[in-house]
Amino acid sequence: MATILITGISGQDGSYLAEQLREEGHAVVGLLRKGRTAPVRRVDGVEYAEWDFADVAALRGLLQSLRPAAFYNLAAFSTGAGMYDDAVAIGEFNGIAVARMLQAIVETDSLIRFCQASSSEMFGDPVDAPQHETTPFRPQSPYGAAKLFAHTAIRACRERHGAFACSAILYNHESPRRGPAFVTRKIADAVARIHAGDREPLPLGNLEARRDWGYAPDYVRAMRLMLAQDRADDYVVATGQLHSVREFCEVAFSHAGLDYRDWVKDNAADLRHDARGPLVGDAARARDRLGWRPTKDFEALVRLMVDASIASLAAKDSMS
Repeated sequence: MATILITGISGQDGSYLAEQLREEGHAVVGLLRKGRTAPVRRVDGVEYAEWDFADVAALRGLLQSLRPAAFYNLAAFSTGAGMYDDAVAIGEFNGIAVARMLQAIVETDSLIRFCQASSSEMFGDPVDAPQHETTPFRPQSPYGAAKLFAHTAIRACRERHGAFACSAILYNHESPRRGPAFVTRKIADAVARIHAGDREPLPLGNLEARRDWGYAPDYVRAMRLMLAQDRADDYVVATGQLHSVREFCEVAFSHAGLDYRDWVKDNAADLRHDARGPLVGDAARARDRLGWRPTKDFEALVRLMVDASIASLAAKDSMS
């Protein structure tokens, strides 16, 4: 079949994408940042290459050698608890590096189809809700600003060079593969350990914070559908529904026969004041043009993550 190039292959989205592509018989190459160790989460049959995300000539050489039909950029850099520290590195990796990818494609083979994992953070403090593809962007962080630079570069490359380049404006999406630093995974893991007999409560910040949460494999599928179209465009990928951290806790703990009010404690150190308008997406364009719809609702997603955390903890206990 085709050769597909993926950055960020060790993350939740990259691993799901690689698995879906391998199931269809495609050759998948994971593009790792030069000097980094190979990803812990590996997909059978995936090969790996390295690039420093800075040398356009080196990327041109890789593209000439691999001849990919498609290039998915799922890599992104963020820092610690927020998207504000080390603005230079964030801008370089999440913004300028994407312009380098586009330049290498145009100079090597403009038929390579490109998909960028953009972010709802580009809307920042949105002027209205829900947001759609024509909602004005108002990023409030270096992360959102860098993603907007990349988004703008993609549109310019599409219009000036005729490249098949798309932005997937992704809202929050979760899965059992979500990193342990994210609040959704923290909650699922806490339910698992408390269900197993641990008595330590879970400290959380703002339980009223609300997000548009979807299921990661669904969002990966949307990106694949974007590159299967006759014309390149940008698409909001979202559920269109807001749920609070409190609701996530309620569903997660009750799924294990627990009451979250007995185990979740306020933690002022984790409290982040967020006066922005609600980030909730309108995926009408994706529904109408791509035929895309989420396969899992909010409660099913939460239960899936809790079940996975319980099973993972049980497997670790059996090995110890």
